[in-house]
Amino acid sequence: MFIIILGALLIAGSYFLAKQQQFAKLVLAVRMAGLFFILLGISTSMLKVIDTGEVGVKTLFGKVDQSILSSGLNVVSPLVNVTSFDTKTQNYTMSAVHDEGNKNGDDAIRVLSADGLEVVIDLSVLFKVKPSSAPEILRTIGTDYVDKIVRPITRTAIRDNAVSYDAVALYSLKREEFQQKIYQTIAISFAKRGLDLEQLLVRNITLPQSVKASIESKINAEQEAQKMTFVLQKEKQEAERKRVEARGIADYQKILSTGLSDKQLQYEAIKAQKEIALSPNTKVLIMGGGSKNVPLVIGSN
Repeated sequence: MFIIILGALLIAGSYFLAKQQQFAKLVLAVRMAGLFFILLGISTSMLKVIDTGEVGVKTLFGKVDQSILSSGLNVVSPLVNVTSFDTKTQNYTMSAVHDEGNKNGDDAIRVLSADGLEVVIDLSVLFKVKPSSAPEILRTIGTDYVDKIVRPITRTAIRDNAVSYDAVALYSLKREEFQQKIYQTIAISFAKRGLDLEQLLVRNITLPQSVKASIESKINAEQEAQKMTFVLQKEKQEAERKRVEARGIADYQKILSTGLSDKQLQYEAIKAQKEIALSPNTKVLIMGGGSKNVPLVIGSN
């Protein structure tokens, strides 16, 4: 538009120069330059390039056109103004950590739980603009839909749902259920305004220090109880093992005392004498008499 205005000013100025005798020769050149700028401005105004992952919305004298311009080169009226909308996945994070969220400083959501405790929640919202809804968003909301829609709706949904849960439940057992509830609430509100909620990530839930200390104490007590249970179980197993071992020794001794006779011992002695006598490196001397003689090894080699 600036180039068109510049061309028009040059043509208008040429009429002023025409009245000045000394500039008469420049009139034609100035008019040709003005005409060139006008044509250049019109041609460039008619060509609009929409980047990948975006759509363009046309407005003419404040009226929004419901048709959209897709990615690539588009030809439009030089009088039309085109506003681009990003239709790719966008991330809006609210965090207690400085410089981690979309806003500087502590931007976490502080809510009161059902038991009256303050819980701090870090959250990330993944969403995108519906391409077909871009004209309606521009007409009813504007281009700052993140501050007007995404942020307030998300924070309100978190607070409205958190009051139904105790602080400890939010932190542990009911966390998944809580995340699913706020996802459904936000998704419905976004859909009414032309936005698609892709994913809701509860990144961190911080409890009051007193509650955290109580939870840690409980966990430590449970771990000690489990450890003691393990020790007692191990001691019972060791005692049972010793009982079985003692029973086995007693049975063995009983068998020895009742099962071995003199004849059995004499037979075993004869077998031992035979094996020793057959050995080439052993000398055997039989001493004594009677049925209880046993071999005596004098030497070897």
